[in-house]
Amino acid sequence: MKWDYGRTEDFSATERGLFIVNEGMFQYGNATLSYYDPETKTVENEVFHRANAFKLGDVAQSMTLHNGVGWIAVNNSHVVFAVDPDTFREVGRITNLTSPRYIHFVSDEKAYVTQIWDNRIFIVNPKRYEITGYIECPDMTAESGSTEQMVQYGKYVFVNCWSYQNRILKIDTETDRVVGQLTVGIQPASLAMDRNNKLWTVTDGGYEGSPYGYEAPSLYRIDAETFSVEKQFRFRKGDSPSEMQLNGTRDTLYWIDRDVWRMPVAGEQLPVRPFLEYRETKYYGLTVDPANGDVYVADAVDYQQQGVVYRYTAKGEPVDEFHVGVAPGAFCWK
Repeated sequence: MKWDYGRTEDFSATERGLFIVNEGMFQYGNATLSYYDPETKTVENEVFHRANAFKLGDVAQSMTLHNGVGWIAVNNSHVVFAVDPDTFREVGRITNLTSPRYIHFVSDEKAYVTQIWDNRIFIVNPKRYEITGYIECPDMTAESGSTEQMVQYGKYVFVNCWSYQNRILKIDTETDRVVGQLTVGIQPASLAMDRNNKLWTVTDGGYEGSPYGYEAPSLYRIDAETFSVEKQFRFRKGDSPSEMQLNGTRDTLYWIDRDVWRMPVAGEQLPVRPFLEYRETKYYGLTVDPANGDVYVADAVDYQQQGVVYRYTAKGEPVDEFHVGVAPGAFCWK
């Protein structure tokens, strides 16, 4: 990567808006960050590059806001950037990570960073931008290891293990140790916690010919208190559910499976009709506006040209569409 070139631009972002994390193409170093104002329906693309005069890096995975700072995990550049969410300027970075996926803040001075191709979760001090330790994940190798999204209940953090894995891990944040694990289906790809303190994960089932196996995907409801499966909803073999999200009131689940689907967390069966029908394209990312329930769907097109984000109301009515960077895969609300 060449980190330095060009001139900087000055930005002053709106008080409320949406960041779009565009992965870019693997090993092309063309990951970008976009910013959308829902009120004016305007988008600014490549804001990280324009604000800092250097590129974001190779394969931007996720973004999280904590205490007025935005944290962007760029996995193939082995870095997590800290940025000012108003000016988009870098304020710090955590380096020497294996391949960061997501960051979760336990406190102002401790955060966990999950990795792919590593059997450890990194412990970092976000104030000093330093790696301070590691959480060893049992029964996982560096070659097949993958820890992904994290949610917290009390002093425990739960994390889904995706790549060639089938488990949810339970971490004690006081000891930074894995104290429990729950077996689910093959490759749990998302993790969220609803308003009733129920964990939800959706598995993708692997793929045909996978050495780890191939099965029908499932949606699981897990009680956070007892760390046990309460309900398993089975999809058909060959389905590919992903990008599971909750709305702002955390009472409705959304996910992508060719179409866009939704289901109340109190539901007892999978929906039979989609919320948004397939548009002969590639739905790749998903978010729900926590304020008004608008649904945003990212279209990766062909993973080589600019992606598109479609915005709908909670009733499924189209509101807006706009172009962003290559392979828009994640969102972060400001």
